[in-house]
Amino acid sequence: MNGLKTNLSEQRQRILAATAGPPKEGDYVWDGQDENDRPLTKKEMRAGIKRVGGRPRSANPKKSTTLRLDPEVLDFFKAHGKGWQSKINEVLQDYVASAK
Repeated sequence: MNGLKTNLSEQRQRILAATAGPPKEGDYVWDGQDENDRPLTKKEMRAGIKRVGGRPRSANPKKSTTLRLDPEVLDFFKAHGKGWQSKINEVLQDYVASAK
């Protein structure tokens, strides 16, 4: 068991010594032979990043506003539970449609 620990320890020391500082040439130098070994350019790295998550963008997004309502109106819609703001929007849409 001591021989295995010694070999791992020596190998670890060689790896640590080799990676302790930057290469003599500075940055990675590509030999121009194997395309798979070539480092990516910044442009290629940015192109490979996919931004996912969140909601998809709506074709007709809603606009944010501040609206002052009478307490009775607000209490009435909030009493119906979750989605009370959407209910107000539906009532206003019906009014707009009937007013045309």
